[in-house]
Amino acid sequence: MTNIPFFQVDAFVTHRPLTGNPAAVMPLERWLDDTVLQAIAAENNLSETAFTVPSEDAGVDYDLRWFTPTVEVDLCGHASLASGHVLLKGDRVRFATKSGVLTVSRNGDLLELDLPAHAVERQDLPGLADALGVSGETFLGRSGNGAAIMLLENEEAVRAVSPDFAALCAFDRLVIVTAHGDEQDVASRVFAAYHGIDEDPVTGSAHAALTPFWAERLGRSRFTALQASKRGGILDCRLEEDRVILGGRCATTIVGTFQL
Repeated sequence: MTNIPFFQVDAFVTHRPLTGNPAAVMPLERWLDDTVLQAIAAENNLSETAFTVPSEDAGVDYDLRWFTPTVEVDLCGHASLASGHVLLKGDRVRFATKSGVLTVSRNGDLLELDLPAHAVERQDLPGLADALGVSGETFLGRSGNGAAIMLLENEEAVRAVSPDFAALCAFDRLVIVTAHGDEQDVASRVFAAYHGIDEDPVTGSAHAALTPFWAERLGRSRFTALQASKRGGILDCRLEEDRVILGGRCATTIVGTFQL
């Protein structure tokens, strides 16, 4: 029997407990077979399970991979922040990933995740409005997990969206609805049906696209963001040239051992 350390961490929490997005963080000594990693993620049944292995690369502390219950993804922000929360010993920890080197650092009472910015451009996506049950300007990205952003009138409209999730499964993108926020600068919701997640509670990788998108519209490089899922989450978003810095708080909810 193999025993694997297991941490369940809520990332990008609000001021209330049991908010943000729960991720499993499982530090490994060496990589297991991909089919085993995927089966573990399915067993955990969280939006993401993050696996780490000590890195042999210079300038990097750990190799990091992310799995939903059904697929491996190229980028996951909340599980990266959660991994930093578990593994950070000093001021920062560096991860080698499919999306390059990601860094988690301390900044006061926040943890900050440094990841690449993902530009989007105005472009229609046939069938998306019908699947979401709303219409608005649509913007598409080509990097990361391929954001599809629909701009709505206000936060109320964002909260009211009730998608056809079966129809959304046809879109191999993070589908995002967003608008100016009420208490926070912007609000959004994120749907990832193609990746086996109807609605993601809080999505760092979506904000890799939302940060440059809203920085342009707000006319400033820093703002706060609400992900208006049922759990809810708060992100401090900052654009620094071609990088996005996402600040948030984490809370460990479960510590144990996964027996394989």
